Amino acid sequence: MNLQYQLNRYLPFMRWGRNMTRESMRADAIAGLTGAAIVLPQGVAFAAIAGMPPEYGLYTSMVPAVIAALFGSSWHLVSGPTTAASVIMFASLSGIANPGSPHYITLAITLAFMVGVLQLAMGIVRLGALVNFISHSVVVGFTAGAACLIAAKQASNFFGISIPAGSHLVESIEFLWLFREYLHPLVSVVAVITLLAGILAQRRFGGMSMIVALIAGSAAAGLFNLVFGAETTGIKMVGALPQHLPPLSMPDFSLETMRQLSPLAFAMTLFALTEAVSIARSISLKSGQAIDGNQEFIGQGLSNIFGSFFSSYVATGSFNRSGANYDAGARTPLAAILAGILLVVIVMLVAPLTSYLPKAAVAGLLFLVAWRLINFSQIRKILRADRNEAVILCVVFFGTVFFSIEFAILAGVILSLTVFLRKTSRPRLSPRVPDPDSKTRKFVFGQFLPECPQLKILRLDDSLYFGSVSHVGELLRRYREHYPEQKHLFLLTKGISQVDIAGAELLVGEARERRAIGGDLYIYRLRDTASKVLKRGGYADEIGESNIFDGKLDAISSIFGRLDKSICATCENRIFLECQMIDKIESDHESESESDTANKPDS
Repeated sequence: MNLQYQLNRYLPFMRWGRNMTRESMRADAIAGLTGAAIVLPQGVAFAAIAGMPPEYGLYTSMVPAVIAALFGSSWHLVSGPTTAASVIMFASLSGIANPGSPHYITLAITLAFMVGVLQLAMGIVRLGALVNFISHSVVVGFTAGAACLIAAKQASNFFGISIPAGSHLVESIEFLWLFREYLHPLVSVVAVITLLAGILAQRRFGGMSMIVALIAGSAAAGLFNLVFGAETTGIKMVGALPQHLPPLSMPDFSLETMRQLSPLAFAMTLFALTEAVSIARSISLKSGQAIDGNQEFIGQGLSNIFGSFFSSYVATGSFNRSGANYDAGARTPLAAILAGILLVVIVMLVAPLTSYLPKAAVAGLLFLVAWRLINFSQIRKILRADRNEAVILCVVFFGTVFFSIEFAILAGVILSLTVFLRKTSRPRLSPRVPDPDSKTRKFVFGQFLPECPQLKILRLDDSLYFGSVSHVGELLRRYREHYPEQKHLFLLTKGISQVDIAGAELLVGEARERRAIGGDLYIYRLRDTASKVLKRGGYADEIGESNIFDGKLDAISSIFGRLDKSICATCENRIFLECQMIDKIESDHESESESDTANKPDS
C-alpha cells in the first residue's frame, strides 16, 4: 500500500482537505455559523436533561464535534450532546450520585472516556460492518420517527406552554389539547414567522436561510414584547450563557469506578454508535456520500476520549445539528469544525446577546429541520415495493415515536436480520436446459423446453449453509422422487456465494443418493471460496474430482459419455450437440447395412 492510501485511511481529513475550494469553504463557514447558533439553546437544554450544569452541554458541543469531524467518515455528521444520550445517562447515573454534584460530573466524564475507548477499539478491530445490518428501511423509518420526536420536544417552546418532561409525542399532543387555553398565541406566531422565513429564505439565501429565519423570529419577538410587554406575550428568551472556555478535566481511573460504570459504558457505546452511524447513513441517502462504519467508530471514539479531558460528557451524532448542517449547505466536515470553534468564540464574546434570542424562534427553525428530515419519496417507494421492508419501516417509525430510539433501532435490526435469514434459508433451485436457439447452447430456464430424459440440470442460487441445507435437501429429494428416470444431476453452482460444512455434507449425501440409483452428481462453476471448503475437508474426493468442472463443454462431454446410449438412441429431444453424434452413428450403421445388403450375392 502506498503512503497516500495510508494517510487517507488513518487521517481522513487529508482526503477532503485537499478538495476544498473557496466556494466550499464559504458554504461550510455559513453552515458552521448556523450550527453554532442552533446549538446555543440546545446545549443548555441537553445538559439540563442529563442532570449536568448548563455549560457542560456547550462544552460537549465543542471539542467532540471538532475531533469527530476530523477523524470520522461522514462529511455532514455533527457530534455533540443529544436528547436520547442525555436521558439514558441521567437515568443510569442519577441512582449512583446526585445530579449536578461534583461526583456526578466526574462519573459523567469518566463514562465518556470509557465509551470512547470501547468505540475506538471496535473501530480498530473493524467491527464497523455491524452497522450494515441496519437496513435502508430502518434508516428511513428511524429518521422520520426522530424528526417527529424533534418536533415533539420543541412543542413546548413552539406553543409557549410547559409540557411535562419525558412526554412522548401522543402525550405531548394530549397535553396541548387539554390545556389549550393556556397557550400563548404570540409565542406561536414568533415560531411560525421563523418557520415561514426559513422556507422563503431558502430559495433566495440558500445556506443563510436559517440565520435569516432566526433574525426574523428575534425581530418579531422584540416587537411583540415592546408593544404588549413580555409578561403578556409569554415569549421566553434563551438567556445569557456563561463566558468560559471548556476547562480541563480528568476521568476517574479507579478500578471501583470502572467496574461500576462498565455495564452502562457498554450499553451507551452500542447505542451511541448506532445513533451516530444511523444519522450518518440517513444523511448520506441525500448527499450520496459513502459511509465507512469502521472509520466512523474511530472518529466517535476519539471524540469522546478527547472530550472527557475537556469537561464533556458522552457525545454522539446529533440529528438536530446534522440535519441543520446539511440543510445549511455544508460541503465538508470543515462546517462541523467551524461550528465547534465558533461556539467557543460565541460563548466568550457574544454569549450575553443570546438573551435576545427567543426560544420560540429556535423551535420554529427546528420544526423546519424536522420536516425536511422526513424522506417522503423514499417512504412511498418502500411501502409500494416490498411488504417486508414496509413492515420494518413502520415498526421502526412507531417504535421511535411511541417507545424509544434504542428500542426502535434494535427492533429494526432484528427484523432486518430475520427477513435476511428467511430469504437466505430458502435459496432458489430451478431447472435449466441448453438453449436450442443458441450456438453455444447456454443454459436457460427450462420450464417449457425439452429436457434430457437421463440428466436433470438444476441451478442453485444463494449460499449453501447450515440455515439452508434443510430446504435445499428437501427440494433435491423431491426431484429424485418426481423424476426417477433422471438419475444423473448436473448442478450449476455459479450463484452459490459460499458453502459451509453443512452444505458440503449435503452435496456429498446427494452424490451418494444419485449413485445408489445408478446415476451421479456433477458440479459446474463452483466458486473459489466454496471450492476451498470442499477440498480442505476432503468432500471433493467423496464427490469425485472428475465430477467437478470449470468448463461447460468439458462437463457436457464427460457427462454425456456416462449416459445410457440405448436410451439416447430412442430420445427425440436431442438437447445436447453430442446427441447429434448418435444420429450420425446410427445413420452410418444404416448405410453400412444397406451397402452390405446390396453387395451380397444372390443365392
